[in-house]
Amino acid sequence: MDNTHLPELADLFRLLGDASRLSIVLHCMQAPIAVTEIANQTNLSQSLVSHHLRLLKAARLVKAQRQGRQIFYQVADFHITGMLSNMLEHMQE
Repeated sequence: MDNTHLPELADLFRLLGDASRLSIVLHCMQAPIAVTEIANQTNLSQSLVSHHLRLLKAARLVKAQRQGRQIFYQVADFHITGMLSNMLEHMQE
């Protein structure tokens, strides 16, 4: 096993280890979603959601797309979706 990427991988798990950030990523798995809607669904303030999204975007866990005045977020790629889906399935066993 190549240990070169272990620090980056540990950082990703640290980011996802926060329940609020994990909840935000899970909400971004269904379809592109606006910050206001994420805030409503997670019962977090818009400023806190925006802060978490900045961290998640910097880690390439989510990506953003501007539509008019709003920015919609979604999971960056199928690897993230697959990993989280597998972990949720594991928890249900």
